[in-house]
Amino acid sequence: MSKISYKVAVLYDTWEDEAPEPAPEKPPRKPKKKKKEKHDREEIFEALGKLGYEPFYQVLDGKNQSLAAVARAEADLIFNLTESYAGDDTKDMNIAAYLDLLGRAYTGAGPHALYLAQDKALAKKIFAFHGIKTPYFATSYRGKLDHSHDIEFPLIVKPTSEDGSIGIDASSVVTSVKELMEKIHYIHEQFDSPALIEEYIEGREIYAAVLGEEKPEALPLVELDLSKLPEGTPKIASTDVKWEKDSEAYRKTRSHVVEDLDEKTTTRIQEKAVAAYQALKLRDYGRIDMRLTAKGEIYVLEANPNPWLSSGAEFAMAARKSGRTYTDLMRDIVDLAMARYA
Repeated sequence: MSKISYKVAVLYDTWEDEAPEPAPEKPPRKPKKKKKEKHDREEIFEALGKLGYEPFYQVLDGKNQSLAAVARAEADLIFNLTESYAGDDTKDMNIAAYLDLLGRAYTGAGPHALYLAQDKALAKKIFAFHGIKTPYFATSYRGKLDHSHDIEFPLIVKPTSEDGSIGIDASSVVTSVKELMEKIHYIHEQFDSPALIEEYIEGREIYAAVLGEEKPEALPLVELDLSKLPEGTPKIASTDVKWEKDSEAYRKTRSHVVEDLDEKTTTRIQEKAVAAYQALKLRDYGRIDMRLTAKGEIYVLEANPNPWLSSGAEFAMAARKSGRTYTDLMRDIVDLAMARYA
């Protein structure tokens, strides 16, 4: 139990993006009761309460009034769970910058780190500068080639600035010029975003959770097991694998703590993760996504600042393996943030 009772604002974002559905002509049958899944913010709120803090919710709904409410909020710390502003997920860095302007203490990455991590092409250039292996890549936007290594098929094509596997599906892995051009066109039209075209690395999908700032600690590794995906389906963390609970891909993939790697390989992966974390100036907590090939090569794919903190997500899974309870993890994140502003 913490000796200091901080007032902690749990800040999250929401927005109205659809008109309400019309009422049905006939009343629907009463559905069977299902156990309600908690939002990560609810789990975090409960954990903060257990630690003796005074948590309360603060919401950004895309309106100026909600920004003003954040400025007025009497909190010692803001637990920043925002991922977008008014539905625009490129604006998460603006929220962090706004908190900096207000002089408020908050958890997680600052605006600089959020920008560097969100632009995947820029992040990969930084990784390369620091000697961190990452797949060769090219970027293209409406006929303009911004950057290009000498890359070979198969390739994976995705938006440069989306996260959570948005824009990634089975068709994202291409093996011909025709498929490549079609996918680039799709990304330009659907996301109005440059396309990131990178070498597809066959291997295990490994996630490294990193905790800390001055001396970051890599937690035990977690693998997203893609081996049971239907035959012919690319072994990638696509949108259906991550989010579509009714899909076969979602049902056949599971994350688990890695138990079968030797100590030397595990240490190498964790060291690469910490190096990537520091290269992009992440802080408090973050997740580094990597591929481990059959030859033992380690490729850093991307960095995730402020990753999902649900108790069932990979970060919490790694924390439990390290000996931390979910409540312990929340305490560590709060302590790291408060130490920075002290």
